[in-house]
Amino acid sequence: MPVTVVRFNLVEPGATPASLHARYRAAVEMAAYADEHGITTVQTEEHHGAANNWLPSPFAFAAAVFGATRNIAVTVSAIIGPLHDPLRLAEEIAVLDLLSGGRLVTVAGIGYRPEEYALFDVEWKRRGRLQDELLETLLKAWTGEEFIHRGRTVRVTPRPYTQPHPLLLVGGSSKAAARRAARLGLPFFPSAHMPELEAYYKERLAEYGTEGWTMMPAAETPLLHIAEDPDRAWAEYGHHFLHEARTYASWQSGDIRSAVKSAATTVDELRAEGVYRILTPDECRTQGLDSLVLHPLAGGMPLEEGRRSLRLFAEEVLPGLGD
Repeated sequence: MPVTVVRFNLVEPGATPASLHARYRAAVEMAAYADEHGITTVQTEEHHGAANNWLPSPFAFAAAVFGATRNIAVTVSAIIGPLHDPLRLAEEIAVLDLLSGGRLVTVAGIGYRPEEYALFDVEWKRRGRLQDELLETLLKAWTGEEFIHRGRTVRVTPRPYTQPHPLLLVGGSSKAAARRAARLGLPFFPSAHMPELEAYYKERLAEYGTEGWTMMPAAETPLLHIAEDPDRAWAEYGHHFLHEARTYASWQSGDIRSAVKSAATTVDELRAEGVYRILTPDECRTQGLDSLVLHPLAGGMPLEEGRRSLRLFAEEVLPGLGD
């Protein structure tokens, strides 16, 4: 059985406060529906200052999802680690871990947009050192014991539900990220299918004498939308996918690797590329993918179309996956 994921980033170009309220509420309701139908994971992420309203506060959204669900996990992939105060983040994750009974998965990356660092007056050149401090502080804080932080003795409470600590992965597409994960004995989350980087991580685990594992995207990890008539859906809604694809591509330099990076400049190019796929339920069942990542509200997708996609996925795709 493939892993089943519903992704939400709450993008809506030209939104009003009222329309974003409706989108946020719809996303929580859709997460509850996904939970009721056995979908395993909600995936969300963090970006700041985006003109199209990309979600900046994934932990607040995760809390709302946990309050509306009982079983589904929430993976935040990824937070931009150096933008967070380490002690405050330790508290936030501990509370969410307690609230959810261990259903939160946090991937910590360092980001790739200097303007996000500028927004919070965090020095871009210090991001590696800040990420080291963040991860080391989280691991110490979650023990519940006193430790030295920036020259002061501190203790963080409450302790999280998951022992020895909530699931924390180091994300990235660089050797520095892989070394950081191995040194701390944390799992590694490459941002794309990069077997050579996974091998490097394993070599560093042996060098440091630590233990860890890799959660790596498959060679194909398309973002999916389910429709009874894909031609009609591409014609009516393709611009939403293109908007998101172009926004995401504009943020990434040539050396950034991502499982969902697109080079398309038109809807037709995007459709041919395959990063975003609109499929019928039958087509979705026969894709042969390790992970099925549904993206029902991509790029400001109308709410009813997003709900329809999720309903088709839950009622017509999932029941046939075990056949």
